[in-house]
Formats: sequence, C-alpha cells, structure tokens
Amino acid sequence: MKFGLSIFPTAEAIQPAPLARRAEELGFESLWFTEHTHIPVGRETPFPAGGELPDEYRRIYDPFVALTAAAAATDRLLVGTGICLIVQRDPITTAKAVATIDRLSGGRFLFGVGAGWNLEEMANHGTDPRTRFSLMRERVEAMKAIWTADEASYHGRHVDFDPIWSWPKPLQRPHPPILVGGNSDGALDRAVAFADGWMPSPETRLRELPGRIAELQERAAAAGRDRIPVTFAAVKPEVEALGRYAAAGVDRAVFAVPSAPAAVVEPYLDHLAGLVAGLG
Repeated sequence: MKFGLSIFPTAEAIQPAPLARRAEELGFESLWFTEHTHIPVGRETPFPAGGELPDEYRRIYDPFVALTAAAAATDRLLVGTGICLIVQRDPITTAKAVATIDRLSGGRFLFGVGAGWNLEEMANHGTDPRTRFSLMRERVEAMKAIWTADEASYHGRHVDFDPIWSWPKPLQRPHPPILVGGNSDGALDRAVAFADGWMPSPETRLRELPGRIAELQERAAAAGRDRIPVTFAAVKPEVEALGRYAAAGVDRAVFAVPSAPAAVVEPYLDHLAGLVAGLG
C-alpha cells in the first residue's frame, strides 16, 4: 500500500507548506485537504460521524490555494482534494483551478470529488440536494471535456455550454486521476462510470471494506474496466488494521492528522512514519 496524510487545513493548524515538507521528508506519498466552503448556522443535516460537528469544519482553507502552497514546498509529494465538493463549484472555473495546480505542481495533483452530506451548505450554493449526484456527474464530464478538447462543449440537464476555449490543460493526460467519494451502491456505480478511483467514506467500517471493494471490482469487470484503485481515508493507525486494509484491497491508506498546531502534529507524523516503517 501507499501511505498518505489528510488534514482539515485551517489558520489555527500547522500550515500547508511545513506540513507538506515534513510529510515528504518522512516518505509519505500524498497529502489530502478537505473542503467545506462554510457551515450554515441553522444546519439541520446530522453530522455523518455522529455527535457535534468539530470546529475545524467551519474554518477550512480553500483547498486549491492551500494545496498550491503544499505543492510549491515539495518536489515529489502528491497533493489531492479529499474531497472537493464539486456540486458547490462552477465546473468551468474548477476545471481551470485543477489544470493550474496540476501544471504548477509538475503533474502531482489528485482530484477527489464528492457530492457532500450537508444539505443546507449545498442549498446555499443554489444546488438542489435531490439532484446532486446527477449534477456531480455532469460537472465532472464537463470538466473532462474542457481538459481534453481545444474547443470544449457540453450539453446536459444541469450543465450546458457551447464551444469554449480554456487553458491551461492539465499536465497529466488525459487529466489528473478522479477519485469518487462515498460508500453507497450509487457511489460504486459512479466510480465505475466516470472515475479513476474510489474513496470510501471515512465512516465505512473496516469489516465492511472487503465486501464493498469486491463489489466495486465486480462492477468494474462487468463494465469492461480494469481494476479500480481504492484510497481509504482515516485508516486506523494500527499495525493489525493496516494489514487488514491491504488484504481487503486498499491501494492507498490515508491517515487523518489532527487539525492542530505544529507542536502537536509533528510528533504524530513521526509516530505514523515509524508505524509505516515497522510494516517493512
């Protein structure tokens, strides 16, 4: 397995550049930043993990700006959105942001996308929660057209534009890997239909993973696709658990790093690096 790190980047936590430099020094393969544009004060949607919503959800940096800082501070570390809430973003401007960071990073960007869980948040962006999954697919398809065609157009139910010119194009061809988040049957279908990888939700239980990953690969084979890589965020930092993730078919294990100052985070990174080294 490859090993990565994920954090809610905020002004109060270790900053993107020093975090990225230390992650690269310790040999981690990737660094992932989350996204929430805001949290509605009157939110009624329950937090998927249960309990109170952690404070860092209200304070997240823009992921593309923060990941650019991380990429500029490193040479080899892959940087990714885990996940980008594409149903809350314009596809034309997001396509440009993705292509730009892929260029500036030397082709090191990974594009994790999802439809989100906070219904009030997406509604504030003018998105109907009931159609968010079909909207996500159209926006991803539209971005692919922009990345791969000199004169791109797209005509769907939610996204509709005549031929446009938009540069830069991504350095990775045909585009950076797209990883779809979620753990429902629909998420598996979306991963097979238009993605390059699957990111199970962090709430997915370890005992459920082997069956879900097997189901994903069966659906991929039925669609004539090769095996779809799996990236699992928020893995348990335990040797026994990491062995079970690998046996289940996880290709990239991502450790959740606390959204905390460097004095807290850096020793934890050393601990995680020692854990990975101990696996041989």
